[in-house]
Amino acid sequence: MIEITCPHCEFSKKVDFSALPAKVNKATCPRCRESFPLKPSDVMIDREASAGKSVTNPLAKEEPAVASHGALKLPKAGFWIRLVAALLDGFLVLILQGMLGGLLFLVGVLNGSATDGVALLVQIFIYLLSFVYYVFFTGYCGQTPGKMAVRIKIIRCDGSSLTYPRAAYREIPAKFISGIIFCIGYVMVAFDEQKQGLHDRMADTYVIKL
Repeated sequence: MIEITCPHCEFSKKVDFSALPAKVNKATCPRCRESFPLKPSDVMIDREASAGKSVTNPLAKEEPAVASHGALKLPKAGFWIRLVAALLDGFLVLILQGMLGGLLFLVGVLNGSATDGVALLVQIFIYLLSFVYYVFFTGYCGQTPGKMAVRIKIIRCDGSSLTYPRAAYREIPAKFISGIIFCIGYVMVAFDEQKQGLHDRMADTYVIKL
């Protein structure tokens, strides 16, 4: 058994290669679904160990795995690619708000409700829909549809996935603070060494390239 670590999201798992085909040289991460090559030396060591041979791991003196450094060494998504993702998400949210908000308003009017009351209800619904969109996708897989389109992902600084509470914290109060003063918190992404906005720092997250 050896431990294989995904270089994209740092998910790791112990694998018994003796149960796999003889010429296996590639793996797919079950978390981020990205493929990556396996080191031939790893495969050889595992097969020899399974056969009862005494072997010395040539990787033993190498630098510790990236996971020990969190996600510090992973490629980060810069300002412009994140802006494109945000625009795509904004467009999708606008479509959903128009369609579902319009439908809700129509149903309310047809049921004889006061127009002002229905309009207020639709306004509240539109805000909630926006929050649910970003919190759900970010907490579920670290990627909104816009981020999926440009192949970037939000992860914790230790390489783990976000929980829904942390996603809610990042997407609502942290982003509000990032944008409240001339969007300086967002502009920080363009100048920060690790491409973190103020909301990323507050939520302890990175946005990485896949």
